[in-house]
Amino acid sequence: MSTRIAFLKGHGTENDFVIVPDPENTIDLPPAAVAALCDRRAGIGGDGLLHVVRSVAHPEAKDMAAEAEWFMDYRNGDGSIAEMCGNGVRVFAHYLQRAGHADEGDLAIATRGGVKTVHLSKDGDITVGMGKALLPEGDVTVSVGERSWPARNVNMGNPHAVAFVDDLAHAGDLYSPPPFSPAAAYPDGVNVEFVVDRGPRHVALRVHERGSGETRSCGTGACAVAVAAARRDGADPTATGTPVTYTVDVPGGTLVITERPDGEIEMTGPAVIVAEGEIDAEWLERFVR
Repeated sequence: MSTRIAFLKGHGTENDFVIVPDPENTIDLPPAAVAALCDRRAGIGGDGLLHVVRSVAHPEAKDMAAEAEWFMDYRNGDGSIAEMCGNGVRVFAHYLQRAGHADEGDLAIATRGGVKTVHLSKDGDITVGMGKALLPEGDVTVSVGERSWPARNVNMGNPHAVAFVDDLAHAGDLYSPPPFSPAAAYPDGVNVEFVVDRGPRHVALRVHERGSGETRSCGTGACAVAVAAARRDGADPTATGTPVTYTVDVPGGTLVITERPDGEIEMTGPAVIVAEGEIDAEWLERFVR
């Protein structure tokens, strides 16, 4: 390991990430190292880490290399591995453009949730093809304190429980994962969204992200919320044949989610790189051993 490792810091609607470019997959990043880098007091700080690797160089992405040159090896803030991160994909694409690996227009990015198509627009907004939602059957309930709500089970390549509430304050502090039942619905944990209405086709959310706690934004969560809201509102585009668009306010900004009659979902929002620098490899090695 070299004595210095390049990093960048970026965010998408204030869902923030440490970005570690590593095209040939030579940097060892075990969970303890990722958690240390994402620590907001003793590290760089972030809701998660974007490990930038060429697909052909990563064992989990080699099969996608023909479709997508780059693999987003995404980790949660506690170091655990996640299937997908919608805001992370936008920041990842923005980094690739900044680094000269991508131009305006369409770009394919490999993730553990499959290959995602990204469009880099001239105005700076980035649209991500998020794929189709899966809607597992069965009732789910989430709780905070003495309150409980029915939740919609939505899978966006990662699991979500979407609960419509009267007041976002009812979500509590979201420091710890909100309890859910039945336990079998989410054997590996779940992202929980609490949602209120703001107007026609306009909602707002707070979210507890599995492995990260409450975050300022969750891209897959915003998609899950739009899907759940469309079903609740009788606007399921797979049934009506008409696309539906929801504006989703998150604590860190606004995302626009469109679901098409074929079930494909698009998410549009900003991405920002705020800093770049070097990690002291000797410091990082303490968490690798």
